[in-house]
Amino acid sequence: MKYIKKSEEPESFTNWKNLANEDWQPTWGDFSKPQKTDVHNSLLQEQGFICCYCGRRINTDDSHFEHLKPRTTYPQLALEYTNILASCQKDTVRKEPLHCGKIKDKWYDDNLMISPLDVNCAEFFRYTDDGQILATNHSEKQLAAETTIDKLALNIDKLKNLRAKSVEPILEIINTITEEERQDLILGFSETDSQGYYEEFYAAIIYLLKN
Repeated sequence: MKYIKKSEEPESFTNWKNLANEDWQPTWGDFSKPQKTDVHNSLLQEQGFICCYCGRRINTDDSHFEHLKPRTTYPQLALEYTNILASCQKDTVRKEPLHCGKIKDKWYDDNLMISPLDVNCAEFFRYTDDGQILATNHSEKQLAAETTIDKLALNIDKLKNLRAKSVEPILEIINTITEEERQDLILGFSETDSQGYYEEFYAAIIYLLKN
C-alpha cells in the first residue's frame, strides 16, 4: 500500500455539484459523463495508475470508483472527492476471489483499516521475496494492518504471484549492485515515469531494496 496525496477535485465535478438548488440535489445516481470521466482520470493520475490498495497497474477500463468510507454507511460522503479512490477488479470473473475495493465494503471498520490516505501507511507493511504482504512487527497498528491484509484479501495466490513476478528482477540483482546503485533504484521507483505511471507493485519493490 502506498500513500495517496489527494489533489483538488476536477473543476467540472465542483461546478456540477454547485448546481444544487431547492428542486435538485446531486446524488451518486446522477453522477455521469463528462464529470464522471474527469473524476476517474483525476483519480488515476494522482494514484500513478495503480490500485489504491494492492498496487496493481490500472486504467479507466479495468478500475472502478472506490469509496474509502462506504456509501452504504456514509451516504453523505458519496460525492466527497477526498473519499473517492480508484481500485482494481472492475469486472469480476466467475469463481475468481474478490479483493481490494470489491470486498472491502462487506467489513469496513474505521479502527481496523489502514487507509492509503494515511501519510504513514507504507510503514505498517512489509513484503517477502515470494510476494507476501505482511504487517510490520513493530507497528502500533499491527492489528489494523493484519486485518486490512486479511479483509482486503491482499495475500490471495493471484496477488502474491503477481507481486513475486514484479520483484523478481530486483531480487536477481540486489546482491550485485553497489550502495549508490541501490539508492538510485529506490529513488527511481519512488517517482512516476514521464507519463505519470508508478511501477506496478512498486511499494514491494522499494521495501525489498531498502531491507
